[in-house]
Amino acid sequence: MFGLFKKETPKEPIAEEIVQEAKEEEKESFFKKAFSKTISNIKSIVPQKQEKIDFDIIEEMLIEADMEYDIIQKAMDGLDESISKKALRHRLISLFEHVPNFELELQSPEVILIIGVNGAGKTTTIAKLANMYKKQGKSVILGAGDTFRAAAIEQLSTWAEKLNVPIIKTKQGHDPSAVAYDTISSALAKNIDVCIIDTAGRLQTQTNLSNELKKISKVCAKALGDKPFKKFMILDGTQGNSAIAQAKAFNEMIQIDGIIVTKLDGTAKGGALFSIANRLELPIYYIGIGEKADDLMKFSPDYFVDSILDEIYT
Repeated sequence: MFGLFKKETPKEPIAEEIVQEAKEEEKESFFKKAFSKTISNIKSIVPQKQEKIDFDIIEEMLIEADMEYDIIQKAMDGLDESISKKALRHRLISLFEHVPNFELELQSPEVILIIGVNGAGKTTTIAKLANMYKKQGKSVILGAGDTFRAAAIEQLSTWAEKLNVPIIKTKQGHDPSAVAYDTISSALAKNIDVCIIDTAGRLQTQTNLSNELKKISKVCAKALGDKPFKKFMILDGTQGNSAIAQAKAFNEMIQIDGIIVTKLDGTAKGGALFSIANRLELPIYYIGIGEKADDLMKFSPDYFVDSILDEIYT
C-alpha cells in the first residue's frame, strides 16, 4: 500500500540537462574556434590571466581586435584605471543591446533574401542555412537568383543536390526577379517551410545592379501578398570594419533585417563585430566559419564576449 506513494526519481529532466550541456559545450567550442585568431592576438597583449587589467592595456587589446576607436571610448567611458572582468563584460555586451529584437520566423514560407558583394560567402552560407533548417525538420527550397554568374548557379545547384533540397534556377543572364517569384510561388504551392534566395554580388556603386536588387525585393513582396520577409546581408569577417560602409549602403537601398558574418576563423579582426552591430543598429544573426554545411552558428553576444574575456581574466 505504501508503495503507491513512493516518489520516483524523474528521468526525463536529467536527460534534457545532458542534451543542453552538450549543446552549450558545442556552442562554446564553436565560438572559441571562430575567434581563435582574435584571441591569439589579444593574448599577445595580455599573456597571463589577471583579476584586473589596466585601462590602457584593455584599450590596446580592443584596437588590436579591430574595434573602432570611438566605439572603444563609448564602451570604456567612466571605467576605473584597473578594470574587472565583470565591469568590462557589462560594457561590451551593452554595445549589442540597442539592436532590435524580432523573431526570425514570421510566416510560412519563411522567405530569406541573401545579399552581399562578390566573395563574401553568400552561396556557401545559403547551403549552411538550408542544412540548419533541414536539421530542424523543416522543408527548404533554394532560388538561384545570382543569374549574373553561371558559376554561382552551378555552385548552388551542387549544394542543392548534396543537401537533397529542390532548387529553382534559370540560365545566366536571365531575369533574377523571375527566379525569386517562381521560387516563392513554388514554396507556396508545395507548402515548403523555408525559401532562401541568392542574389548577384553587388557593389553599391553599380547603379544598375542596385536597381535590380530593389526590383527583386519588390517582386518578393508581391509574391507574398505584401507579407514581410527577411533580407540578410553577408559580410566577410576578414574585411573587419571596412565592411560597415557596404552594409550601410545596402541598408539604405532595401532596409536590411540582419547580418551574417562569414570567414571569422580566418581573421584576427573579430572585434569588428562590436562596431558592425553598434554602427548599423542591426542584429548579427549568425556567424560562419569553414566550408562545411555545419559551419554556421546563431550569434550570441554573451558567448562572443566570454570567448575573449575568459582567456585574459581569472
